[in-house]
This record gives sequence, C-alpha cells and structure tokens, in this order.
Amino acid sequence: MTIFKTCTAVLLLTWSPFLLAGKADVVDATLSSSGDSYRVSATVKHADEGWNHYADAWRVVTVDGTVLGTRELAHPHVNEQPFTRSLSGVVIPSGIQEVHIEARDSVHGWGGERVTLPVK
Repeated sequence: MTIFKTCTAVLLLTWSPFLLAGKADVVDATLSSSGDSYRVSATVKHADEGWNHYADAWRVVTVDGTVLGTRELAHPHVNEQPFTRSLSGVVIPSGIQEVHIEARDSVHGWGGERVTLPVK
C-alpha cells in the first residue's frame, strides 16, 4: 500500500499545475441578429496560467451537438479575467430555438459551465 500512496502522491504533484486552473467556463453570453446571421459575444472565465494552460476557444452549438461557429482565442488572458470576445456571421438554421455557448481550454478540452441562449 505504501508504493500505491507514493505513486499517487507523485502523480498528483506532477499533474497539479495542470489541474489547478480547471476547465474554462462561459459565465455570460449574448446573441444579436445581424441580417441573415448572428453576432455572438461570450464572457469566458478561466484561471489561465500562461501558454501551457489557457482558455483557447469557445463555440456555438445546437442542442443536438452541431457546431455553428467557433471563436479561437489566440493567446492566454492571465491578467484579464473574465474576458469577453465576439464572433460575427454565425448562421443559425430556422427551427433552432436555442443554442449553447461553451468554452475549451488547452489542457481539459471542451467542458466547464456553458450558457444556453434562446434564438429569437
């Protein structure tokens, strides 16, 4: 049992810097029509630690999982939390009543809290 505890402790110490920041969360979002498409703004919160672990994208997804648009984030936002970025030209097919806005970070991938918006 001692070897197991030692291995577990070593793994936790090795991975802990990557686990501290957790997943990226979308804490707010807006959707506004612009002609035949939409402009989406998302506010993302993540304990960015630098280039090795940061929120690197957010996306607009239908209830069935279809991705309608992705906003790549080009750099860490260590000193700007939470931060808001927009994506224009998102086409939402007729009949879609709501969309989810979800974020990704460079270590955990997609996940964390997301925001659901009605399509009007």
